[in-house]
Amino acid sequence: MARPPSPRLIQQLTPARLLLGLAGALLFALIEIGVLELTYERLGVAHRYFFGLLALSLLGSMVHLPLFQLPPPPDASPPRPTLVAINVGGAIVPTALALWVLVEQTDPLPCLVALVVVTAVTWSLAKPMKGVGIAMPMLAPPLAAAASALLLAPSAPAPAAYVSGTLGALLGADVLNLSKIGALGAPTVSIGGAGTVDGVFLTGIVAVLLALA
Repeated sequence: MARPPSPRLIQQLTPARLLLGLAGALLFALIEIGVLELTYERLGVAHRYFFGLLALSLLGSMVHLPLFQLPPPPDASPPRPTLVAINVGGAIVPTALALWVLVEQTDPLPCLVALVVVTAVTWSLAKPMKGVGIAMPMLAPPLAAAASALLLAPSAPAPAAYVSGTLGALLGADVLNLSKIGALGAPTVSIGGAGTVDGVFLTGIVAVLLALA
């Protein structure tokens, strides 16, 4: 039988405290939206497209599109294939934006060089984990992207940081490790989903913020 809620806890949740909590959550959301809007503005995204991209990223983060299955390892018991999927909000949307940013650059060379660097760093740090998939330190891709962008494009680091952070995390942690995923026994691995590279979407955003700090 479940225990009734503690009267003391009920008394602590007053209307004033509830209103204060809601106000704090709203303030945090407004600050977060403002930060994202600043990030997209530095990438050259027009204001009228910002909320559409944000909504597409947030709603798309709940959608995982199945791509293919990898066979189970020979010694698996019971044998269980791994479903490889791709997250819409965490991979497809930020990848499309990164490619658009890259095409818009007058000189895309700094973005491409930074991309090679971040891909190499991410790949070297990504570790296969039995039953989970590919894991790596959360801040490694954005830190590498921000550092590369500041060195290669110090006057305008945001595009190089976003392109290299987004695509570098995707390539280094996921694409280049597809051959290892089947042997790990994970039932599902989602490219760009949380738990793999902690979100390609967030990696690109954090990389830009670090470069602009």
